[in-house]
Amino acid sequence: MKRMPRAVAVTTEQTLLGEGARWDGRRGELLRVDILAGRVFRDRVGDDGALIPVRAFDVPGTVGAVAPIDGDDGWILAAGRGFLHLRPDGSIRTILADVAEAGTRMNDAACDPQGRFWAGTLADDHHEGGGALYRLDRDGRVDVVLRDLTISNGLGWSPDGSTMYLVDSGPRVVHAFAFDGADGTISDGRVLVSVPEEVGSPDGMTVDASGDLWVAIYGGGRVHRYTPDGALRQVLTVPAAQSTCCAFAGPGLHRLYVTTATENWTDDQRRAEPAAGLVYRIETDATGRPAEPFRPDPDWWGT
Repeated sequence: MKRMPRAVAVTTEQTLLGEGARWDGRRGELLRVDILAGRVFRDRVGDDGALIPVRAFDVPGTVGAVAPIDGDDGWILAAGRGFLHLRPDGSIRTILADVAEAGTRMNDAACDPQGRFWAGTLADDHHEGGGALYRLDRDGRVDVVLRDLTISNGLGWSPDGSTMYLVDSGPRVVHAFAFDGADGTISDGRVLVSVPEEVGSPDGMTVDASGDLWVAIYGGGRVHRYTPDGALRQVLTVPAAQSTCCAFAGPGLHRLYVTTATENWTDDQRRAEPAAGLVYRIETDATGRPAEPFRPDPDWWGT
C-alpha cells in the first residue's frame, strides 16, 4: 500500500485566515496572505522545503489575494473592494477602488494565461447569492462576469487554457467553464465537483501541470486531488480543520504548500490547537505551475 504523505508545518505564526498561496516564478518565492489581518507574506523555499521568510507587508483593511506583475517588481492585490499595487518597499498605490458592491469584499483571485486578473467576492454576512466574479482586463477595464455566487473562491485554468475552474464555497461546488482566451469569456458552465456537507467545503485550489485539480477543503482538514473530469484521485490530510488554499512551490514545484486558518476562533481555541493557522508542506508525485502574472498594458499601467 502506498504510504500517505505527511503534512509538515513550515511556519509558527497562527494566521486568522491564511489564504492565497501562489508561486511567484519571477523571484522564486511563495506568496500568501492573511485576509482578515491584512497581511501579505513572501517566503523563499529551501532545498529541504523549509520556508524562509523574506518580508511581510501590512495592507489597510482586508486582502484576498496576491499575484505577480509582468514587467513590474511589485504585485497586484485584490483587497478591500478593489485592486491595489503593492511595491517591494511596502508602498501601496490604489489601482481601482470600490469595484465590488458595498457590503462585500474581495476574496480569492488569480490571473488567466493571457494576464487578466479575475477576482471573486463574498458578502460580509456570507449570505447566499451575495458574491460575484470580476475580471480586470489588461487595459484597466473591469467587468462583472458572474453574479449570484455565494463565496467566490479558488480559480484555476487547465494547462491548455481551454477550461476555467471556479469554486463557490457556499454550495460546496467546483464549476468548470469553457474558456475563450482571446476574449476572456466563459461559457457552458457545469458543476464538476460537489463536496458533501459532512466532508467540508471546497476553498482555494491549484491546477498542476498534468491538469489535476488540488482543492483545499475548509472544515475538513484535507486537500482533495481531482482528475480533470472531476473524479477524486487522492485525499491528503492536514492537521488543521480550516484548510484554505494550496500551491506548489520550491525547486521542481513538487511540494504542495497548504495554508490554514483560525477564522472566528477565540484566543483560548488558538492556544488549545497550536497546529491551526499554520502553513503545511506535503511531498507529492505531481509537478505544479507558477502563478500566471498580471500583464497590464503599459499605456494604462503607467498613468
